[in-house]
Amino acid sequence: MDRRAFGLGAMATLSLSACASASPKLLSYNGPEVTSLVVNKGARKLYLLHNQQILREYDVDLGFAPSGTKTKKGDGRTPEGTYLIDRRNPRSRYHLSVGISYPNSEDIAQAKAAGVDPGGDIFIHGQPNLRSELRRAKKTPDWTAGCIAVTNEEIEEIYAMVTEGTIITLRP
Repeated sequence: MDRRAFGLGAMATLSLSACASASPKLLSYNGPEVTSLVVNKGARKLYLLHNQQILREYDVDLGFAPSGTKTKKGDGRTPEGTYLIDRRNPRSRYHLSVGISYPNSEDIAQAKAAGVDPGGDIFIHGQPNLRSELRRAKKTPDWTAGCIAVTNEEIEEIYAMVTEGTIITLRP
């Protein structure tokens, strides 16, 4: 069994699970609970926190139009605000993914007032599974349609560490 320590005083570990049927490596996590996630869009950083302690930090790629918050479907922006991790996808087109509860009721009301579709399907995910999409992603920073992208190894860690219902705050 492959174990990796994260250099935390609590000796957190990730390990490979015995799930042989899944193509991505599904890891298990044995460490401090991830109580929240914070994305700092300007710094292109994602932080996994246990209360105020940073457990992990990742560099991220964002939507292809990263400035400002998402207001409508197709705008290429990554949302800003507070949401929840609301789903997990082990069969993602982007290795693995965890879903973000965008749009919330405020986003829906603002989009309705503007007469637009707020969009949806915002995830933290790995790299594209298709080679044609992977080539495009490697050429351009901020290549997603509004999601938060990390490496495949990093999404494996995030997928293991983060549970549904965890708060995520996306900051400018």
